[in-house]
Amino acid sequence: MNIAIIGYGRMGHEVESIAMERGHTVNLIIDINNVSDLNRENLGKVDVAIEFSSPSTAFSNVSACLNEGVPVVSGTTGWLNDLEKAKELCLRKGTSFIHSTNFSIGVNILFRLNSELAKLAGKHGEYQVLIEEIHHTRKLDAPSGTAITLANGIVENSDKLIGWVFEKDKKEGYIPVRSVREGNVPGTHIISWESESDIISIRHEAKNRKGFALGAVVAAEFIYNRKGVFTMEDVLGF
Repeated sequence: MNIAIIGYGRMGHEVESIAMERGHTVNLIIDINNVSDLNRENLGKVDVAIEFSSPSTAFSNVSACLNEGVPVVSGTTGWLNDLEKAKELCLRKGTSFIHSTNFSIGVNILFRLNSELAKLAGKHGEYQVLIEEIHHTRKLDAPSGTAITLANGIVENSDKLIGWVFEKDKKEGYIPVRSVREGNVPGTHIISWESESDIISIRHEAKNRKGFALGAVVAAEFIYNRKGVFTMEDVLGF
């Protein structure tokens, strides 16, 4: 595949490395200093775009690609208010699109385990749930998109919980989420169900960014010759 990378920070560099290892070509790199290069002429030379930019620019970047019929893999979080618009644009333009709060294969396994645990522990009123997410100090959004996805997965499998709040705003019927920003932590997520007798917890700790980048490239390989809006469950066959 000929790949465009949109957002050339640490994740963009990691995506480039993984893509080349898997035999692909990166022939367009867009960063804050050359946004004008995200144009029809350049997009006509790529098969798929992988976007890890910023919450403030993600929708415009994704839209630019979809408008030219270029499939898009988007891993930027913090712009969910415009996500449905992107999906509609994808379908209207007859191309393909996938957005995930986390492309790590391990995290997507965590999403499945989280839903199953919610079904089981949620039946027993003595258990109270807490989500904790820990990330590096440069992460712009809080809580993480992954934490929000985890919270939504619990709500979807509970008849008592209706949403999430920051831990300091804890209230009945809402999942408390604790956000920690420290050091260079790539990403840690912990879901705990605690009673007076015990604690049940599941945890995912990223050792580096390679898992996120690999999942994004695998997703690009999946969608570039398909049409429609997809999820990581489609990619991984869950």
